[in-house]
Amino acid sequence: MGANIKTGGSKEPEVILDVNTTPLIDVMLVLLIMLIITIPIQTHAVKINMPVNTPPKSDVKPEVVKLNITADGTILWNDTVIPDRATLEYDFQQILTMENVPEIHLRPDRHAKYKIVAMVMATAQRLGVTKIGIVGSEQFM
Repeated sequence: MGANIKTGGSKEPEVILDVNTTPLIDVMLVLLIMLIITIPIQTHAVKINMPVNTPPKSDVKPEVVKLNITADGTILWNDTVIPDRATLEYDFQQILTMENVPEIHLRPDRHAKYKIVAMVMATAQRLGVTKIGIVGSEQFM
């Protein structure tokens, strides 16, 4: 701690006490550098237990359900017209009861409304259909 003495016009000098912060800053910088050096390099990795063996290949090809959506919004289940959402839900529930759940290939027309395609996909998701894929997406590129 240092002391500055002010000499002014008064008879007694006024004493002002200030803390010398230069050594404090030097010590803090040294500590910061030591901290940076001693911290180990962090590796950002997610550890996943991957399967060791390849699963046995099945000779049985899965059944495929072709689910087409035309430009006017008509839904076709293997070329059979689905009149409403309840029938679509019923068909999804029927395939879920099968022993080998078939794959669903959803093929929307380029000019089909997004609302209809989203409704079909949301219905499938809500009912628990997991083997669904969009076919023919190259027409949208």
